[in-house]
Amino acid sequence: MLFDALERQIVAALQIDPRCPWRKMAAVLGEAERTVARRGSQLLESGSVAVVGVRPKPAAVLFEMRCIPGTLRTAAKALAQRKDITFVYTTTGTGDCVAEIMTDPRHMADVLSDELPSTIGLRDSTSYPVLRYFRTIRGWRPEILSADRAEALRSPLTLDSGILEAQKELSRQDTEIVEALCADGRMSFEALGRRVGVSEATARRRTEWLLANNQVHLRVVIEPAAFGLAVEALLWIRASPLHVEQLGKSLAELPMVRYAAAIAGDYHVIADVTVGDMSSLYRFITASGWVQYASGVDVSVLLDAHKRGGRFMRTSS
Repeated sequence: MLFDALERQIVAALQIDPRCPWRKMAAVLGEAERTVARRGSQLLESGSVAVVGVRPKPAAVLFEMRCIPGTLRTAAKALAQRKDITFVYTTTGTGDCVAEIMTDPRHMADVLSDELPSTIGLRDSTSYPVLRYFRTIRGWRPEILSADRAEALRSPLTLDSGILEAQKELSRQDTEIVEALCADGRMSFEALGRRVGVSEATARRRTEWLLANNQVHLRVVIEPAAFGLAVEALLWIRASPLHVEQLGKSLAELPMVRYAAAIAGDYHVIADVTVGDMSSLYRFITASGWVQYASGVDVSVLLDAHKRGGRFMRTSS
């Protein structure tokens, strides 16, 4: 599915504030509220756009897997079934599959030493602990909306902090709100209140607290191709330690970059990039400002996304 002009604006608005009311969105976009609500609801109901929550964890690792020939799809689907994995991509290059695991540091040894090595089809693997996020998927902003419209839609509750921090102990009600938002990030406060057994005002107050304190992250899950961005690639970048911070910040300023993180291992930064075609990818890795901070780049082109933002994609069904 390729989004039309209005659909692109609606999705871009949701990326800035996943819980933005249709009325506010329509006013900012200069469209009729009924039209925006109808078209937005159709996108969500069709499954081509999803607003979902992710419960962040204090430790994240990228897991690059090489598979026995003929087992790649099965292995990727097996990884996608894990609740602690946020994305699973099959790629070109030296690795066949890349996944992001978010878990508690106390469990990391068991996950990497015992659980993941038992994945069907696994031949060997490499793990890259995430040291710092420069941008996560919820901070991706394609160049769709003007700067003034984007600013009018911005919400302090849904900013991409990129912070890995310890989870707070939550009450039963807060835990149920988080679980509900992970299933449907746009669930109304009235529906949240009914589900949890509290008033609408309490549901609103607790939801805002959970968002403000990074206890749940809301993100819009789509296939970049729906924006006309047909090529997606992972860039594995080497850099001098003195340049890692500037490199990451430079990448995070670019609308083509969906995700960028500093990692431990043979590479220093990984970036998920979306562009229109291979020529655009070539220009991005040879003629962009961030290149001055890099000492080497390996490129893996995505073949399939089996999971994005904690949500199964249609390729994995």
